[in-house]
Amino acid sequence: MTEQNTKITIKRPDDWHLHLRDGDVMLMVLPFTAAHFGRAIVMPNLTPPVTTVAGASAYRDRIVRALAPGGDFKPLMTCYLTDHTDPDVVERGYIEGVFTPVKLYPARATTNSEFGVTAWGNIRNVLARMEKIGMPLLVHGEEADPEIDIFDREAVFIDKVLSDWMTSDYPELKIVLEHITTKEGADFVSESGENIGATVTPHHLTINRNDILAGGIRPHLYCLPIAKRDKHRQALREAVSSGNDSFFLGTDSAPHPISAKETDCGCAGIFNAANAIEVYAKVFDEMGALEKFEAFSSLNGPKFYGLETNDSTITLERRTHLVAEEISSPSCNEIIRPFLFKEEINWLVVDC
Repeated sequence: MTEQNTKITIKRPDDWHLHLRDGDVMLMVLPFTAAHFGRAIVMPNLTPPVTTVAGASAYRDRIVRALAPGGDFKPLMTCYLTDHTDPDVVERGYIEGVFTPVKLYPARATTNSEFGVTAWGNIRNVLARMEKIGMPLLVHGEEADPEIDIFDREAVFIDKVLSDWMTSDYPELKIVLEHITTKEGADFVSESGENIGATVTPHHLTINRNDILAGGIRPHLYCLPIAKRDKHRQALREAVSSGNDSFFLGTDSAPHPISAKETDCGCAGIFNAANAIEVYAKVFDEMGALEKFEAFSSLNGPKFYGLETNDSTITLERRTHLVAEEISSPSCNEIIRPFLFKEEINWLVVDC
């Protein structure tokens, strides 16, 4: 990383947790990610989900065809884990270079997770195979039991699943606890071995639950896992700026149209791809840790996945600018609000 008072140049970052959706919505949001990131782990929770090698390959082809000519963005595809996933299919997809990780959604824990895992015994053969071949497991770490308070579901999952049996029964399995939101999540990863990592989103580093609820409900800040008390936000900020290489960038950018957010039962998800790297820079600046920004954004993720870092760079400048109120596209009838719309950010990507 090179740093001056007003500019930062870092290796081109990667997004290790991204929702691109499909069809016209994908065409609208993909350019924002491709502009700033070299690679992205693409989530498989489409309807129907991406559960086969052929399905993942076809989805990857649709993404690549949608890219602007001359771009070098590379989508990394994910297998959606179900009760009936065949370990042979997982291994074949991994060996053939189609699947990069497998994604575990507890059934009904989040958006399009109804096809997810209903009983842990159903997936043990898959986890054993993944441990054997060194394939990462990405975990949506929330208990899906509706009787558990929504603000406690991550901590309960860590206690009842990760700590109770998964990490002890499969000690060499590479696990990414995705979009952590709690001090418990940060502490679990910090205290674990090098095969345990975590992604952290720009919004969970920026907002707490008051931002969603105090003074009126703000549906465009509603996501799952939901933002927690400010002590948890502070714990995440300390974790990512600590220099611990188990933490890396994952935006969890999840576009929903305004019509699906501003309704009596709004969808969970925040679209932040348009300004994510700028928000991360703002956080590291506020933490007095700009020298750690490149590692979190561009180095730690490739190291965990056993990949080379990107050769190209991006440059951000300390420059205050206003976030757009909405994004739209001639190819799509929907309108999407970006994260922090109509607010000011004090870092701007100026070269990528």
